[in-house]
Amino acid sequence: MSAHPRWPDLPFSAWSETCDTLHLWTQIVGKVRIATTPLLNHWWNATLLVTARGLEAPAMVYGGSTFDVLFDLASHRLVIATSDGRVEQFALRPMAVADFYAEFMQRLRRLGIEVHIWTMPCEIENSVPFDQDRIHAQYEREYVAQFHRALVQSARVMNDFRARFIGKASPVHFFWGSFDLAVTRFSGRTAPPPKGVTPNAAPWVMAEAYSHEVSSCGFWPGNGGFGYAAFYVYAYPEPVGYGDTQLRTAEAAYNKDLGQFILSYDAVRRARDPDALLLGFLQETYAAAADLAKWDRNALERANANAPAANLRCFPFGPLRRLP
Repeated sequence: MSAHPRWPDLPFSAWSETCDTLHLWTQIVGKVRIATTPLLNHWWNATLLVTARGLEAPAMVYGGSTFDVLFDLASHRLVIATSDGRVEQFALRPMAVADFYAEFMQRLRRLGIEVHIWTMPCEIENSVPFDQDRIHAQYEREYVAQFHRALVQSARVMNDFRARFIGKASPVHFFWGSFDLAVTRFSGRTAPPPKGVTPNAAPWVMAEAYSHEVSSCGFWPGNGGFGYAAFYVYAYPEPVGYGDTQLRTAEAAYNKDLGQFILSYDAVRRARDPDALLLGFLQETYAAAADLAKWDRNALERANANAPAANLRCFPFGPLRRLP
């Protein structure tokens, strides 16, 4: 079956070097974001957001003003805009990570923004500091644009999935550490600190990320040795029997090494109804985790959780009025 035209082809082998470079560039911007925003639960202040143009780090604060940084993946520019109307920008093109770091920091200084970051990449094995990295320098515009289109489609469906949940849930946001798009649901219960080791990330960092019980899903482009673009779902702590769940989504399977259910991106984009396939996968893997861990689903989910999102957007309220 041919792929749906809205969902672009994204063969990781064709753009892996570009992906690695872009990953490191986003880490530089992401670390500036950490330095200029207050800590929100689970590091939600650190993430980037998918927009019609690319990936954005919005509303960072310096000297009483705010500034945004946009990876404009449509016109291939890095744009820094301040709340007083000033703009600095430069072209995204093949350049070493060290050169991107130097250019970005120089543009910030032109705007009067003096920020210092730890230059060692996070969550990447065998990495070198940003200001010394001349190995990663690829940037293929075609595949970057296709990656952006894949993010837009994935975020659109994941936002519909998020809307079905009325308990605590994260935004649909992009984590530059692991370079994946994610949305997370919470049971409301606390969780023990993770026992694993994450490269260049202190245990307290991961303890903050996983301080509470979750069911989380997301989209990877194939980085980190995975090898192909895919959607994933995991639960933390993982309830007993979760990996043995029999899914209705025949194209998906549990990966014991990762501790996650995996559905390939290609299976979604080639489906007759990509949205239905992906939503079905996200819903049934969440439901398995919630049931096995005995979440209070009646209190956490919409009564019409499976209703088409379009129906939920029609509401009877007029202008804002004082409540009785």
